[in-house]
Amino acid sequence: MEIPQPSNSADVTVGDSVYLFYRNPHTQNVATLQEAQVVPDPHDSSQLALFLYDTYYPLSDEFVFFKSLADAEAMYNDYFGPTYD
Repeated sequence: MEIPQPSNSADVTVGDSVYLFYRNPHTQNVATLQEAQVVPDPHDSSQLALFLYDTYYPLSDEFVFFKSLADAEAMYNDYFGPTYD
């Protein structure tokens, strides 16, 4: 099975939902899949941001995200094993 490739910042527009790995800041060996929204950056209206956990993150190609949950789960399972439900 071919592992899906992540999307990049050019692939999304305002209102899109994306899925990314989120590491627990208190327990670094714990990662989950989280949904984030693509929104206008509140600090620079010409840019986009990811809105996750009530925080805005300027959108850049440094983020690894997927436009579909199925693709994100496939990559998650490839890295962490088939334990994600």
